Amino acid sequence: MLRDLFPRLKKLIFLNKEVKIEELLPLMKEQLDNGKTVSFVPRGNSMRPMLGNGTDMVILKKPGDRLHLSDVAFYYRRETGAYSIHRVVGFQKDGSYIMLGDNNVAKEYNIKPEDIIAVVSAFYHKGKMYEVSHFGYRVYCELLFYFRPIRRMYISFRNKIKRG
Repeated sequence: MLRDLFPRLKKLIFLNKEVKIEELLPLMKEQLDNGKTVSFVPRGNSMRPMLGNGTDMVILKKPGDRLHLSDVAFYYRRETGAYSIHRVVGFQKDGSYIMLGDNNVAKEYNIKPEDIIAVVSAFYHKGKMYEVSHFGYRVYCELLFYFRPIRRMYISFRNKIKRG
């Protein structure tokens, strides 16, 4: 059902004005606290190729007690005051998370459990819906984990070329 709605939702989102996430956060938290999901179209390239800049949609749910390796979380970064959607790539002894965008090389440390607002339960990529429990997505996560060193070299090399 949601799959059929995506083309219409995409048009509605782009026809309406952009709203800053800070303005919607209280409403989002209320929906999540009531056991509902929240969806929006994120901006940025840090999660490419999984999520395109302003073209794909995430569906968020309230996180459980503890995130797992490869979970994609929506969280507040205290150091910068920004909100991000990145993947859990490790854990620290104090219980905080190590996060990394699929298209980034620099890990983010000390993301506290209280900074986590929601976790991605599904997403639309190029109009097709993927649930995080989907076999193909789980394979993608495994490949991402094992090829991260190679991908890291590729991203660093690509960035150096872009800078000239």
